[in-house]
Amino acid sequence: MRQSSLFLAVALVAVLTAGCATSTPEAIAQNDPYESTNRAVFNANMSLDRNFAKPVAKFYNHAVPVPVRDSIHNILTNLDKPVVFGNDLLQGEATRASQTLERFTLNSTIGVAGMFDVATIMGVPDHSEDFGQTLGVWGAGEGPYLVLPFVGPDPPRDLTGDVVDIFMDPLTYIKFHGSDTWYAVRTGASVLDLRARNVDTVEQIERTSIDFYATTRSLYRQYRNSEIRNGAPDIQDTPDL
Repeated sequence: MRQSSLFLAVALVAVLTAGCATSTPEAIAQNDPYESTNRAVFNANMSLDRNFAKPVAKFYNHAVPVPVRDSIHNILTNLDKPVVFGNDLLQGEATRASQTLERFTLNSTIGVAGMFDVATIMGVPDHSEDFGQTLGVWGAGEGPYLVLPFVGPDPPRDLTGDVVDIFMDPLTYIKFHGSDTWYAVRTGASVLDLRARNVDTVEQIERTSIDFYATTRSLYRQYRNSEIRNGAPDIQDTPDL
């Protein structure tokens, strides 16, 4: 299942990059040479979101009690920690790697397989990492901005990171009866959890944006760049006073 998703993602990028690039000043300035295609995919994604993902997310928020939703979120987050730990090491972040390992150990044991976030209660800070961020730390550029069907913004650097993270996840190599169903449920639950936790935020951004596509592109880049810097201020473009 996960390998099939990988090949689908690569195929989608091939289709997108095979199209004619636009050379408008705006597209060039935003490193968005496939803007017309990206906008079409973005609009299709938003239509799917409005007609399916958002209603399901709202129903989930209404029907499932907050403690249960939090436990599901905690489990999903804990399952990602081996990948976070691997990327911490690849970035040379020994302190953050030890924090990730400590969180995974505490939440997997005392926290009952990650259901309860006891690590935060005990003062161990949390963070996320992925191989797209690792590539950014290593100096790799984002590449041309891309929006993929069903996925959203995923430029080449981040798409490459998504692929590598699959192979970094120990659960990828664990096969058991029903494993494909488990991977599908985990992926679906992760998407639902993310969408449900951002219902109000997305609605507010869409409501206040003159150009929702351009706003999303800008916010995505700001978020990813902040993650690559681990939240540190961006001093690269600070004027020399």
